Amino acid sequence: IRLYYLLFALLFLFLLPVPDNGSIISGLQKYYCKIRSGQCALIGCLPKEEQIGRCSLRGRKCCRKKK
Repeated sequence: IRLYYLLFALLFLFLLPVPDNGSIISGLQKYYCKIRSGQCALIGCLPKEEQIGRCSLRGRKCCRKKK
């Protein structure tokens, strides 16, 4: 049973977000953006681009060229 507590503690520490916007959710959103042929923009998409999602919880947008 002690082993379960140790594994749970390690899993919990692994899933904690690290400083500087390195959380697991943001990483997955960035990866999903790349899969959809997009790129992450800090402020907003360019006029010839469309927003297809978000790259982070802090407001970065996932943009790709309009079809």
